[in-house]
Amino acid sequence: MPKGIHRKDVNIPIDNVWNFVSDMNNWAPLVPGYIDHKILNEKQSTWKFKGDTGIVQKTIKMRIDITKWQEPTKVTFDLKGLSDNFKGDGYFEAEALSGTSTKITGCLNISGKGMMGPMMNTVLKSLVPKTAKELTEAVAEKIKEERAVMR
Repeated sequence: MPKGIHRKDVNIPIDNVWNFVSDMNNWAPLVPGYIDHKILNEKQSTWKFKGDTGIVQKTIKMRIDITKWQEPTKVTFDLKGLSDNFKGDGYFEAEALSGTSTKITGCLNISGKGMMGPMMNTVLKSLVPKTAKELTEAVAEKIKEERAVMR
């Protein structure tokens, strides 16, 4: 299964990180290629984004199911393709480094299924790590921006 994991240290208390990642409305728009999302309930949402493989651009729809909220350290989720046959999972994890500093880890695993699975996985091997890095970096930056506005 193609996997991406990225870590980022931020000078932000863990509670601020949790307040941000515990609401899907905050991080869904930060997915690279974001078009829109809909919250179905507190643990489920659908997302639409433009996937860019370098050769082809395609609108992708998926459902996100939050499997666990572990305040203040971890949000774990499963994802399922609605427009394409893929499945995956991931998480955001926060680790307090001090009272004012936190390590954020973003992890994403996605695997193509069915007849097109092997071809999809070839593309996903480079796309998933890049997406995990971009999303984790975008979450860290957005939390920093929001904290600066609150000061």
